[in-house]
Amino acid sequence: MADVAVSKQNPRRRRQVGADKPTDKERDYLEVIYYLAQRDEPVIAADLARWLEVQPPTVSHAVQQLRDKGYIRRDQRGAISLTAEGFELAEDIVRRHRILERFLVDVMNMPWHLLHEEAVRLEHALSPALEERIYALVGNATTCPHGNPIPGTGANTEGTVRLDTADPGTLFTLRRVVEEAEENTDLMRYFQTNELVPGNQFFIPDASQSYGITLRRCNHDITLSMEIAQHLWGECAPIE
Repeated sequence: MADVAVSKQNPRRRRQVGADKPTDKERDYLEVIYYLAQRDEPVIAADLARWLEVQPPTVSHAVQQLRDKGYIRRDQRGAISLTAEGFELAEDIVRRHRILERFLVDVMNMPWHLLHEEAVRLEHALSPALEERIYALVGNATTCPHGNPIPGTGANTEGTVRLDTADPGTLFTLRRVVEEAEENTDLMRYFQTNELVPGNQFFIPDASQSYGITLRRCNHDITLSMEIAQHLWGECAPIE
């Protein structure tokens, strides 16, 4: 019997990045650009530096690399936007991230405030086959645990009222926590400890630009600074 040559692929070799492919760090940039672009505001290098906590020269180098690879474009004012190819790649990254967060909380019972950090560690190594299996385990989930829609599920972003703009005397239903807040583990722990999670409803007895906004739930009051309140989006309704 003739010998049959068996081709073996080295898993480590499969993870090597080609010259025209984004590195893990560049994928992080694409993910942040995607998040910022969803706010319908111009994305500038300073936004990336602030979010990623890096120096402007580091951002300039990464942005140039992404531009050279055809993932982003910059207009005459320096505003950054994703190309069609960049958007497709960024959306895939975000989908993986949010599916992983759903899996970590629903299946692994991981504490809510640790989901983002762990998902960041895992998302770069997640194969399409494993992504499919993980998504099967989280059922028909359409949002991450923080209320943000999973791309590809048809879900829309819910919550059009930012908490710091909500009117006193109304009921506020929390729908989502913005992605930028997820970077702060202590802040996410604070949100969960005080039941500031999607789906919960609060009465707003008082609000002031100087002292913050007060939320009441089950006869318990909590006052948030306007800076923190900016991370929370939901819906307002009058008291019936």
